[in-house]
Amino acid sequence: MTQSIPGEVPALAGWSVEGSLPILAVVVAAGLGTSLLFAVSLAAYRRRRRAQYRLISLAVGALLARSVVGVGTVLGVVPMPVHHLLAHSLDFLIAALILYAVYAHAPGAIGDDAASK
Repeated sequence: MTQSIPGEVPALAGWSVEGSLPILAVVVAAGLGTSLLFAVSLAAYRRRRRAQYRLISLAVGALLARSVVGVGTVLGVVPMPVHHLLAHSLDFLIAALILYAVYAHAPGAIGDDAASK
């Protein structure tokens, strides 16, 4: 007979993040896709040289950092409390960067749009 942990859902007993090959595969695939998006965002910034493109590149870079944190968690390098602190902080950073890029650099936004060129 197996012991259950209080609050544990019986159908999910035995599932954990650390050492999970399916979760590792998904996080690595997400990291590879995000790496490609990050490269594209850097190319767009290099081509346009505008502040909003730099902000989008930083946001996609933070998204890539989330994948790195996820891989570290699955491999047991990043403890789960640290994972949550980092991942949710990166979520906030990503949202803030994107919203600032839209708010500050949209036509008709704060003052003259010439500052974003």
